[in-house]
Amino acid sequence: MSTILAGMRIVEVSAFIAAPLGGMTLAQLGAEVIRIDPIGGNIDYRRWPLAPSGRSLYWASLNRGKRSIALALNKPEGQEIARALIAAPGPDAGFLLTNLPASGWMSHQALSAARADLIMLRLTGHFDGSAAVDYTVNCASGFPMATGSGEAPVNHVLPAWDIAAGLYLSTGLLAAERQRRRDGQGREVTLALSDVMLASVGNLGYLADVAVNNNVRAPMGNDLYGALGRDFPTSDGRRIMIVAISNRQWRAIGKATGLAERLAMIGPMMDVDLDTEGGRFNARGAIFALLEAWCGKRTLSEIATAFEGSGVLWGPYQDFGQLLSEDPRCSTANPMFAEITQPGAGRILAPGTPLAFTGGDRQPPAPAPALGQDSDAVLAEVLGLSSAAIGKLHDAGIVAGPLSDTAA
Repeated sequence: MSTILAGMRIVEVSAFIAAPLGGMTLAQLGAEVIRIDPIGGNIDYRRWPLAPSGRSLYWASLNRGKRSIALALNKPEGQEIARALIAAPGPDAGFLLTNLPASGWMSHQALSAARADLIMLRLTGHFDGSAAVDYTVNCASGFPMATGSGEAPVNHVLPAWDIAAGLYLSTGLLAAERQRRRDGQGREVTLALSDVMLASVGNLGYLADVAVNNNVRAPMGNDLYGALGRDFPTSDGRRIMIVAISNRQWRAIGKATGLAERLAMIGPMMDVDLDTEGGRFNARGAIFALLEAWCGKRTLSEIATAFEGSGVLWGPYQDFGQLLSEDPRCSTANPMFAEITQPGAGRILAPGTPLAFTGGDRQPPAPAPALGQDSDAVLAEVLGLSSAAIGKLHDAGIVAGPLSDTAA
């Protein structure tokens, strides 16, 4: 693991994507992230895809490098242990990351009574605290209505708002930690999933486009809005994306394809300036006709050879299998990746942090723990409990280790 955040201890009580991703982002930077789950696992513990063993590859992939403790969170004794872990002393401790309902024992008010400078990052659905998930947020974002080529909305399968929220959570925690170093104060930082969506739509100019131009972006298939770009089929049944957002990239397309003279004729013919993004966008139909004919006569390999070193901005479409088997960036040739042994899944290729720091401080990824794998160690190291005390908690069904996990 990277040592950038070494010494920082964060407790995570979470499920699904956003908060687990935020916690893993911090763990990959060297923080000790202790994920607390109810005994038997939270609602995301067996989510698809599954390994042949029945273990969730989804859960394992979002919890790499963390420590796991399983507690009876439905009992006062389990809640008290969780509270003690969250509020444990130390200048680099006292952090809680959660996307679960934070009320009762897990409210900021209750936890702050145990540690006044507690920093709590809490993800909600909407700003008023009501529930939402990525799918219900995305449908209201406008993007499904601008995706595809017809009137019916098209959902993308990428949980974009969950991913963005997870990164916001990790950034917010680090910002609150920096301020605590200055004033010694704890804070509750809340983030609404729908606000992540709304901020993104606004930051990309789509709200302003409606307000200023009364323009609602219409679906246009795979055409790049306001610039030149689209997908093109190859002669061997593959598809590629070609994009030009600069004049240099535009000229590179003409040179690499041998179509420069024919492409240049389009500008005067259509009375547009092809040295501008808007001009190329307005003339895209004629441009695409030439490029589609050129790509359709060549295989993916032939196109790759023609474009190599040319300055053309392009890429092949590929499914997840092709990404893993054919793309050299998705391999150990990329220092972000390493092969790890994941319990219940075997050997897998796993990414570490995408951040690369000067000095080579990026370390290989670590596997996700088995549920409750670190229960005893965490109770001993963080709370100082004896083996006898931990044994009694096991006997009482308050804490569980990996042997009590029926999916192990």
